[in-house]
Amino acid sequence: MAEDVRPDDAAPGADPEQDAAHRLGRRYATMLVAGVSLVALTCVAFLLPAPYVTLRPGPAFDTFGEIGGEKMFTFGKGVKTYPVDGSLDFTTVSVTRADSRLTLGDVVSAYVKPDIAVVPRDVVYPDGESDEASRSEGQAQLTSSKDSSLVVALRAAGYTVGEEPAVVDVADDGAAAGVLESEDEITAVDGRATPTSTAVVEAVGRVEPGETVRLDVVRDGKERTVDLATRPDPKDPAIPRIGVSLGTRYDFPIDVSNNVGDEVGGPSAGTMFALAIYDQLTPGSLTGGRTIAGTGTLSPDGTVGPIGGVQQKIAGAAAAGATIFLVPRSNCEEATRGSDHGLRLVSVSSFKEAVADLEALAEDPDAKVASCR
Repeated sequence: MAEDVRPDDAAPGADPEQDAAHRLGRRYATMLVAGVSLVALTCVAFLLPAPYVTLRPGPAFDTFGEIGGEKMFTFGKGVKTYPVDGSLDFTTVSVTRADSRLTLGDVVSAYVKPDIAVVPRDVVYPDGESDEASRSEGQAQLTSSKDSSLVVALRAAGYTVGEEPAVVDVADDGAAAGVLESEDEITAVDGRATPTSTAVVEAVGRVEPGETVRLDVVRDGKERTVDLATRPDPKDPAIPRIGVSLGTRYDFPIDVSNNVGDEVGGPSAGTMFALAIYDQLTPGSLTGGRTIAGTGTLSPDGTVGPIGGVQQKIAGAAAAGATIFLVPRSNCEEATRGSDHGLRLVSVSSFKEAVADLEALAEDPDAKVASCR
């Protein structure tokens, strides 16, 4: 007797074509559901917060111009200044606020744009730093930058700028607690004059931890002497400490006001601030009538230091019409990874070098100066 042979899952009397169509329909439905789910999950993922921030080109500010309706630099009565031309722009970076969150979609969109950098959030806002704390820190750095730029510019212009080491902060559990106060000037340690903060640290460091040092201090214009028993440094018991943070108070011979206000924060405009002050206090022009832009922190000794977001600042300078951009030498490698936007990238490591290069270029636009390329 012959046997009927059918597919295992076919019921007697089933239509093979109808059965195949049924299976295809189920497979299509499964694929459709999976596809829709994938799209939905992708959309959700693109809307979720991502642990990154962006650095974008910010505006450039002419240090010879106005900011907030006021001249950026004003000079006291009787201070001799000279006319300037062109412009000396300091550049900025626009950074995602600490209280804002980028989505993955924002990050991907920014990543493909050449003038926008995407960096881990904790690089810019360590330990979950708030927007308020970040702005406060930036303003403190700006204040220090203003002082340093004025010191460097005035000394380069021939003025004498006095300085004294001053107490910035007193540790609650340190030897100086209840004895020294913020703003106290330390003029000598154990009878040895201390004209700088470094000199104070070195003088205290000459004794053994636990030994007493005698400090000559000026507070509110009045001199006093105090004795402090040093204590060992918690990290290195061989080092004596008195429990204070030191800064420097400068005695400026003329009145120069930097009116940048709270438009910006951070220390990176120091070099351009100093160039602007110096150019107005000395005859001749540093710009040669052109728009010069740049960046760089500035130490009181005139050292030009590195900054962040150099590629974004170059892009911002180009948008403002600059033709020359001053780059801290330590940022040159980073600067040349991106487009120079048609700018001449001049490498500088000190204020003195920046002045010399700009003077040379003002006299001869084709002058040979240090370059990042």
